[in-house]
Amino acid sequence: MTPDGPVRETRAGPFCMARAVPSLRIHYIDPMRPLKVFLTGASSGIGQALARAYAAQGAVLGLVGRREAALRDFAASLPNPNAVRIYAADVRDADAMHAAATDFLVHFGCPDVVIANAGISVGTVASEREDLDDFRLVMDTNWFGTLTTFQPFLHPMRERAPGAGGWRGTLVGIASVAGVRGLPGGGAYSASKSAVVKLLESLRLEQARHRIRVVTIAPGYIRTPMTAHNPYRMPFLMDADVFARKAIRRIAAGTRYKVIPWQMGVVASILHVMPMWLYDKLFARAPRKPRKADRAGRGDA
Repeated sequence: MTPDGPVRETRAGPFCMARAVPSLRIHYIDPMRPLKVFLTGASSGIGQALARAYAAQGAVLGLVGRREAALRDFAASLPNPNAVRIYAADVRDADAMHAAATDFLVHFGCPDVVIANAGISVGTVASEREDLDDFRLVMDTNWFGTLTTFQPFLHPMRERAPGAGGWRGTLVGIASVAGVRGLPGGGAYSASKSAVVKLLESLRLEQARHRIRVVTIAPGYIRTPMTAHNPYRMPFLMDADVFARKAIRRIAAGTRYKVIPWQMGVVASILHVMPMWLYDKLFARAPRKPRKADRAGRGDA
């Protein structure tokens, strides 16, 4: 039991489970009530770090991830588990994401911040037939998953009354420094994150007249399960919790584009303007992220 009544579980869709206090009622951008945040990729890594940081601020959370057990355990570890709804869903499934969004809207209203964080990375080689499925998986998760995360909330955000600063809400996409230039062995990941950056830029222009902010956060190397398999040195490696605190500050400020850590921002700026002949010479033999087939051969798939 809680002060608001019994905690109950409800099914938000064919793949979505939710946990929350049904009688909780809150309103947009009122300093007397918690922030409302909807976040994907919350089963591990950057997603969990962002959720922890927002939970520490007293936010109401909608957490999406593919692993329901991991989501349940994580939600239970937060300061106020009763202010969390969890959704076991794959961002590639537009229907499941719409069901999760609808459930969040019904119980908490329109979120103040929607973060498309879900992403995967694996080494790929275009010449290998067996890697084609990985190319599609990475693009569908990283790029299309960003779209399925935002789409159900666009009309509700447009229809709400403006809040502080005249804004109706904030959409946040987690891109990557890897999207600045193509990397050998990283064709799928680099292409997907470059596409995410362009999608977010388009959305920023489209939604500005509706007073919806769009923020692009491009992480460098962050210590997460995704980077654990990288067999090369990762400059300026940052802990996920440190990254999350910095990212949340940029999100609150409505920063259009931010690379974290700042040192990788300098590197990204140089790479962006580097002549192709020089880039090719320097990066043709750059270390590569292992392919699934390579990892399976080592027994760590």
